[in-house]
Amino acid sequence: MSVDPLRHLSVFSPEAFGNQRVDVIGAGATGSAIVLELAKLGVKNLHVWDFDTVESHNLANQAFGLRHVGMKKVDALAEVVKDFADLDIVKHDQRVEAGVKVSGKHVFLLTDTMASRKEIGAKCLRLNIQTKAVYETRMGVETGYVYTFNPNSPAQYDAWADTLFDDAQAATSACGASITIGATAKMITAFAVWQFLKVVAGDDFPNEILVSTTPHLIQTRDF
Repeated sequence: MSVDPLRHLSVFSPEAFGNQRVDVIGAGATGSAIVLELAKLGVKNLHVWDFDTVESHNLANQAFGLRHVGMKKVDALAEVVKDFADLDIVKHDQRVEAGVKVSGKHVFLLTDTMASRKEIGAKCLRLNIQTKAVYETRMGVETGYVYTFNPNSPAQYDAWADTLFDDAQAATSACGASITIGATAKMITAFAVWQFLKVVAGDDFPNEILVSTTPHLIQTRDF
């Protein structure tokens, strides 16, 4: 039995979306949750990239269970998605770097380091005519960012690239915090998926979203 999309058809129609490819680079706290949410929406052509293995400390904030510890994340996530949505994802057990072809119409960029985001952005996504939109998230303990941009727009790409910082800064900033709360990841996941829904629908969307739990805050900005 597959997921019945009846309750969200007015917002997202799997039939209308068809077989458009969606790539998710990184299957961590936001990546694993985003893959599952997209599958539940009815996105069928899902490609997931990750070379890492599930560890016990991942269970508190990622979409994996006890039985997945020690498994490759792409294999574990394939089981999770199959269980919840009866969908087979396309697994890429490898690092995305210069020379790797990412050809999704929609690409979620959710890696662990700023350096990898810079490299993937510059070498794999910039001026990639196959990609309509890139969605990138950054997570701290109580705050998070969601960036959405067209990699074929030099202005939007450059504005996004200007927000990137060195990994030396990330240790005490939103992206590289050592403490991760599952609820924060879910909050960021929700905004990232909604950005995807707005792009698919052709609606206006902010290029940058800042969400914070203390104080409760949402700020948006257009590039």
